[in-house]
Amino acid sequence: MTCDNARPASPRPFLAMAIQKDAYRQFQEELAALDKEQQARRHDANEKPMERARREFLALRERYHLSVADVVAFFPEEEGIAYLQGLIAAAESAPRKRRVSRKASSPD
Repeated sequence: MTCDNARPASPRPFLAMAIQKDAYRQFQEELAALDKEQQARRHDANEKPMERARREFLALRERYHLSVADVVAFFPEEEGIAYLQGLIAAAESAPRKRRVSRKASSPD
């Protein structure tokens, strides 16, 4: 005698396992993000307030394309001067490229 009510095994246990693995993977990702955030907080706690302000301002300077005058006005006078001296030193050490005039390079 065969039983007509017998069904083949349902694929739902595999689905449940997949959902559990996805939840576990998501949990691991969230845990890793929390660990990174905690490490960043520890690093920021060890940073001096002026260093943090400088780092944040320089990041804003790059993001919003602030001018040298904006940067100099933000820092105390001594640091503004040091910043300008650094810019001048970098400009002097960089080799200058010469332009070639089209008139000089083309034969007449």
